[in-house]
Amino acid sequence: MTDTLFNPKTCEFAEFDAETRRLLRATVDWFEGRGKAVLKQEDRDRIWYAEFLDFVKREGIFATFLTPAAEANGDPNKRWDTARIAMMSKILGFYSMQYWYVWQVSILGLGPIWQSDNAAAKQRAAGLLDSGEIFAFGLSEKEHGADVYSTDMIVTPQPDGGYRATGGKHYIGNGNQAALVSVFGRRSDKPIIDSSKALESKPTDEDYEGYLFFVADSKHENYQLRGNVVDGQMYVAAFDLEDYPVAEEDILHRGEAAFHAAMNTVNVGKFNLGFGAVGACEHAFYEAITHAENRILFGHRVTEFPQVQSLMTDSYARLQAMKLYSERAIDYLRSASPDDRRYLLFNAIEKMTVTRQGQRIIEDLADVIAARGFEKDMYFPMAMLGLFGLPRLEGTVHVNMALSLKFMANYMFHPADAGLAALRLVPGAGVAPQGAVRAVSGALSWSSRKLAPRAGGAVPKLRAELASAAYAPVPTRRDAADDEFLFRQGPSSGLGRIRFSDWRPVFEKFTRIPNVAVFLEQALAFQTLLAAASPTAAQQRDVDFLFALGELFTALPYAQLILEQAEIEGTDDALLDQIFDIFVREFAKHALTLHTKPAATKAQQTRALDLLRRPVADRARFERVLGRARALAGAYEMNP
Repeated sequence: MTDTLFNPKTCEFAEFDAETRRLLRATVDWFEGRGKAVLKQEDRDRIWYAEFLDFVKREGIFATFLTPAAEANGDPNKRWDTARIAMMSKILGFYSMQYWYVWQVSILGLGPIWQSDNAAAKQRAAGLLDSGEIFAFGLSEKEHGADVYSTDMIVTPQPDGGYRATGGKHYIGNGNQAALVSVFGRRSDKPIIDSSKALESKPTDEDYEGYLFFVADSKHENYQLRGNVVDGQMYVAAFDLEDYPVAEEDILHRGEAAFHAAMNTVNVGKFNLGFGAVGACEHAFYEAITHAENRILFGHRVTEFPQVQSLMTDSYARLQAMKLYSERAIDYLRSASPDDRRYLLFNAIEKMTVTRQGQRIIEDLADVIAARGFEKDMYFPMAMLGLFGLPRLEGTVHVNMALSLKFMANYMFHPADAGLAALRLVPGAGVAPQGAVRAVSGALSWSSRKLAPRAGGAVPKLRAELASAAYAPVPTRRDAADDEFLFRQGPSSGLGRIRFSDWRPVFEKFTRIPNVAVFLEQALAFQTLLAAASPTAAQQRDVDFLFALGELFTALPYAQLILEQAEIEGTDDALLDQIFDIFVREFAKHALTLHTKPAATKAQQTRALDLLRRPVADRARFERVLGRARALAGAYEMNP
């Protein structure tokens, strides 16, 4: 699947069923038939993609891919299939993040509808999809952003029944033409939650009761479109509802369920950002390597310069890592259930880490392609804009890092290595010499792994703890199935109860690869840091400090899923060694950042230095991966 790049000229989409293959192929052919020159000109002229939406309607693409089986009226091809949605996201990102956006925002707009118990609204949405319509997600506001508690969309009950909505929304993609906009608001006759207090303690059911989601029609006379807030082909609307009539049948969610619908919709939607990033990076890589391989400077190909070789090899390895992680993350999302919510961590990393790796790739490739990357006939400028935007959509990196950190204790320690927490009781463990701490932590960790299963048989509480992390193996999921759980995720709380299987055996399988072995040493040292010098109460409120800690933590599940997918695909050891060469370097960099944080304690400063390692250099391995990157020169050029 990975180990190469997506090539529209040769792709067959063999992992999917016949109708999915046909629609994916038709999408590729539509873009190739349109050609790069027209695509670029329409991007410069900010032309709304009406012809693309006509194609979508004609082929029934959104209707087929975005209608859950329960609303498909017996059509066997309609289902919410995360694997093929991810592939479509990658294809659209490959050609233009502008086109990806109209698809992405429709997914978000449909989220609260498909999660609702409102059968009439769901039937209405399914019919509109069949008609080729698009959708929007009316959550954000200019003055409040992500602080949805403070929404100024006011819904006033009417004496004769129903409601009237008045207020504005901002940053609403597709808000110009959406057939249905899922709008978040609050009733005028109910209390508003103090958002600052909500961060400290959970509001009561009564506090939530005035909040709701309802659907609005952008073509209604009381829907006032104020304009496009961005200078682009996509339409990111500001709109006002002015005394907009809201009937009971327009209500999707009430009370705390409205908040869960918002969070769970973002859980579904933000997963696609990583695949958009993969597609954009693949197209940009083709352009950069083709240019560098064919340009002669001072008698040498640009790809022969050492600094360019490093940039291209790292970029190729980063891109393959993004693809490996993303492919495996699909399996966890599709296999999720009320008893297995690990996808919430992996999903946040898909949005946060994969998109940021994509941004890094574009920055490095820009140093390779140089001025050529700014010319008007190149895809590259579109990729630069898109890749700088993706990490900042559907919750900033900081928001997703804060979410990821909620899983850190359970991922790192519970239940398989809970005994290592005893290290904090060892006097002086925070500042003791590295060798002594490594010996004690190794002994405690070994004891946990060997003794915990036996103790679990005798101690009911520990037995339950071990059982909570006993998951069946997650299979590869490219089957033609409906991922209906995504629309019954339930409460978005309870993250502290989610358990993870022991992460170390995955890495231990690959310690034959030198840099995987080094990275495992760093990971174990980080585990020791958390046990011997855990964050103080003040640090747990310091977002800047926690972000540095989060950079270290999230590197582990990112690497874990890459290795899981590598085992499934039989990925070449040389490529994995190059990927982990990067990981070792970046883990050391983040450790040094933690060491220098003003808020870091003396123990944390000391233990952070234990994480510093040099990757194992291997010129033959480097040349092998570089050769694969250079071999892609001229492999793909979009039709003119």
